[in-house]
Amino acid sequence: MANENNVTELIFTGLFQDPEVQKVCFVLFLPVYLATVLGNGLIVVIVSVSKSLRSPMYIFLSSLSLVEICYSSTVVPKFITDLLVKIKTISLKGCLAQIFFFHFFGVVEVLLLVVMAYDRYVAICKPLHYMNIMSHQVCHMLVAGSWLGGLIHSTIQILITIPLPFCGPNVIDHYFCDLQPLFKLACTDTFMEGFIVMANSGLISIISLLILVTSYITILVNLRNHSAEGRRKALSTCASHITVVLLFFGPGTFIYMRPSSTYTVDKLVAVFYTVITPMLNPIVYTLRNAEMKNAIRKFWRQPEN
Repeated sequence: MANENNVTELIFTGLFQDPEVQKVCFVLFLPVYLATVLGNGLIVVIVSVSKSLRSPMYIFLSSLSLVEICYSSTVVPKFITDLLVKIKTISLKGCLAQIFFFHFFGVVEVLLLVVMAYDRYVAICKPLHYMNIMSHQVCHMLVAGSWLGGLIHSTIQILITIPLPFCGPNVIDHYFCDLQPLFKLACTDTFMEGFIVMANSGLISIISLLILVTSYITILVNLRNHSAEGRRKALSTCASHITVVLLFFGPGTFIYMRPSSTYTVDKLVAVFYTVITPMLNPIVYTLRNAEMKNAIRKFWRQPEN
């Protein structure tokens, strides 16, 4: 009987217990989520309709923005609506689905950031061969490869989790479903499963981070041979990429590269990378990008022509 799945519904403890604080969080986070969807959605639309944004960089940026919408939407709508209810529940199947898509889109984003770093490396360090190396066919293959990588990763994670027996308790000390909080509820030893999923996530994170760091160091070293104007333009573009990388990897490293705990600070950090970061990315990329700002202006003026 110990291995039977008696649990069909799970309960979240949530971010805060105080109902008044939860209402304040609802008022704060709902506009943030709407800004995430509208801001990233605008980038997807602008890149798709603008003839001046056909370079590989914008293909990757559009893909990243689409992933940001999907990534945020796996957690935030449920989180926001739960702020208005006393008992926050989710079915076990719904929990597993949330874990699958959260890790799927998270890894797609990591791999797209690596692809974007490679694109900047080729553009700055091998400018004469850029269009040959980064052809449209290659760009679409790299984007497809990022989605495939996310699918493989999340499939491994979920196949390890599905066989686990859950026979009680059913309270998750978080505001969304993730692997480590769920493993704590399994009525069996999950050391090996925990090790495998951590190795799976850790390997992708470490390899990706090494590629990112190596790419940007190589770019910075190579910039010494460029003109002052060339350096300024390249640094402006790279600064946006590096900012997004830090916003994504910083909080994620804090959560996943240390022992899990029940501290509220862990949940607050999770809020940063599930709610705040997806909203900041379109701001970071558009504020420092003259071509994108010009394309947005033309887009809004279009109906008048």
